[in-house]
Amino acid sequence: MGQKLTTALRRLLHALPVLFGVIVITFLLTRALPGDPAVYFAGPAADEKSIAEIRKSLGLDRSLPEQFLIYLGDLAEGDLGQSLSTGQPVLNDLLSRLPASLELTFAALLLSTAIALPIGILAALNPGTWIDHACRLLVTMGVSLPTFFTGLALIFFFYYLAGWAPSPIGRLDFVYLPPDPVTGFFTIDALIAGDVETAAAAAGQLALPAITLALFTLAPIARMTRAAMLQALSSEYIRTARAAGLPPRKVIGTYALRNAILPVITTLGMVFSFTLGANVLVEKVFAWPGIGSYAVEALVVSDYAAVQGFVLSMAILFVLLNLLVDIAYTLIDPRVRMEA
Repeated sequence: MGQKLTTALRRLLHALPVLFGVIVITFLLTRALPGDPAVYFAGPAADEKSIAEIRKSLGLDRSLPEQFLIYLGDLAEGDLGQSLSTGQPVLNDLLSRLPASLELTFAALLLSTAIALPIGILAALNPGTWIDHACRLLVTMGVSLPTFFTGLALIFFFYYLAGWAPSPIGRLDFVYLPPDPVTGFFTIDALIAGDVETAAAAAGQLALPAITLALFTLAPIARMTRAAMLQALSSEYIRTARAAGLPPRKVIGTYALRNAILPVITTLGMVFSFTLGANVLVEKVFAWPGIGSYAVEALVVSDYAAVQGFVLSMAILFVLLNLLVDIAYTLIDPRVRMEA
């Protein structure tokens, strides 16, 4: 246990140069964006003198090296800066919006995994047949459609025509009060508080955006499951197990799937990282108050601090997620050892 903890800490230390590179690149790219945050902050009626004063108050009149050193000093103190668009500290904005994005991403990933794993296994057990082609066609259709189109189509059919889904106005209808925050996930927090009605309402609001994202993430998970299962099923130990007369369910579930699950876990980690930062279209369509929509709104108005804080938080989450994937490897397959 101590050795694993030491190795994990070493992995985190090795990630520090990567994070520093992200900080440098993000800082330079935000300064290269068109537009002037001082002009946006001053308003359309401001004159040049007012804009210059605001630019000075924001520190934008300094040279880029000076601005970067000031930014590094603020980061060392845990200060991501203040957002021009919201007027709040960026860290507070991210912490308030991150649970919404995490809840949506987790729900979508659980749903897509529950569908993609059986589809991938079924396709691997019937390679080259109509079942295999049908499974691949199904997941390809999901990833081929843009997420905003899928979201709008689901809203049109299930909310406008059928009336089965609630209004796409965010995490919770205005007639319900948000539950007391424990995990930040409305569905779980409402259940913890014993408010089943609010939990059901939150789950209803979550359903359509989660389905939209799940359809988009089906393909990589199902394809990796199929490829890993095909490789496992063609291995010598599987042929030996079948020759020994073991039941097919045990051969597939105990031996083939357990060995094929490792690359699937890597894919799940990559899909989770991508989905968390790239679900902005879904958040916009369903008015979901997550960090993706926050980043785009900040990008439009050249809100440097908000954009830099978003990118840095995504980089940190990606590093931590990779570490969790490595730990999950050692738990699933004892032969795998974490190496520094």
